[in-house]
Amino acid sequence: MLKKVLAIALIFICTSIAWMILGGTLFARTYVADSSLKHRVQRIWGVPQAQTAPTISYTTERLRAEKTQVDGKTVTKTVKHLDTHCLPLVGSDIKVGLHLDHRQKGLLWYATYAVKFSGAYQFQNNTGQDRLLTVSFPFPSQSSIYDGFAMKVRNIPWAKSPESVDGQVRGVILVRAGETVTVDVAYGSQGMDRWSYRLTPTDKVAELRNFRLEIQTDFNAIDFPEDTIAATHKERTTDGWRLTWRYTNLLSGANIGLLMPQKLQPGPLAAEISFFAPVSLFFFFVVMLVITLVRRIELHPMHYFFLSSAFFAFHLLLAYLVDHLSIHLAFAIASLVSVALVVSYLRLAGGSRFAFVEAGAAQMVYLVLFSYAFFFRGFTGLAITVGAILTLFVLMQITARIRWNEVFAKRP
Repeated sequence: MLKKVLAIALIFICTSIAWMILGGTLFARTYVADSSLKHRVQRIWGVPQAQTAPTISYTTERLRAEKTQVDGKTVTKTVKHLDTHCLPLVGSDIKVGLHLDHRQKGLLWYATYAVKFSGAYQFQNNTGQDRLLTVSFPFPSQSSIYDGFAMKVRNIPWAKSPESVDGQVRGVILVRAGETVTVDVAYGSQGMDRWSYRLTPTDKVAELRNFRLEIQTDFNAIDFPEDTIAATHKERTTDGWRLTWRYTNLLSGANIGLLMPQKLQPGPLAAEISFFAPVSLFFFFVVMLVITLVRRIELHPMHYFFLSSAFFAFHLLLAYLVDHLSIHLAFAIASLVSVALVVSYLRLAGGSRFAFVEAGAAQMVYLVLFSYAFFFRGFTGLAITVGAILTLFVLMQITARIRWNEVFAKRP
């Protein structure tokens, strides 16, 4: 009996090493190719977008004396400097629509989205005189595309299209003293992973007056990044959420943002299941040893070798099916194949009842259900712990009356 246990332990160790190699290969296939695949997705769909409010500014000249060294002598000369002044933003009414569209490349899903942006901004000329001002609207990313771009001043389209300079659209308007002018901007674009609205182009504290931002999503799983402000109002819609940020007068250095929900990643999930597989096989072997001992069924270590191979076939098939099928369908096919291998084999080795009832049920619990626990993030450890405790209870009840001295005694 002891030699049999040692032989089974050797089979278990060898199979575990094979699972470690398979798991490492899956991680390599996933993350080594991730950088290039992600770059390809970004070239098609764009990068995470961070929109900033437009600005209206004017420049003034200022003369300043500067000292320089010429031939060892200090020379003072007058230099002309240009100072930029921005008009205060006294009102913002922004609407954003986000449409989620996951894209798969290799063994990873990428959370891509389409965005519809429109904003009405109010600026006040508090300089006390009429000014010729420059309106600048920064795009969230220079590598993205912008469809249907429109820019209006005083609710009238620009008579002449503004020019694009350094990732910004700029135009010149005349604003009377004390006038509050409205600038409307709208476009459609696309990005990935995260959409943000920056309250200020710098990291300084920004002042928001009469600010309102509304985001309409077509997905239910919403999450805010750590460095952003949560919505002041949330409302369920038929296909998602309507999130609103509304402030009358706010000072804040944080921004507003929303993370796109991530799909279950097939590559990392298959790798985690492979790394966990030795625990699954260990429970299965222990249960098989106890059942064969109680029912007096003779299984040679070579039987355990083929059983471990059938377990390994599940993870190997799963690892290469997730490239072509959904993770749930790949999991179902791999489970059916592995269970069929074990049941059909043990039917010949130990009988139909042993194969379909004891062995089949054990494999469903310790291979299929234990592996499926990884689909539930946050509950995997608890599910495995509960399964282990229940297994311990059952084994203790079954083996309580076994005379272990006789089991491990040397036979003549």
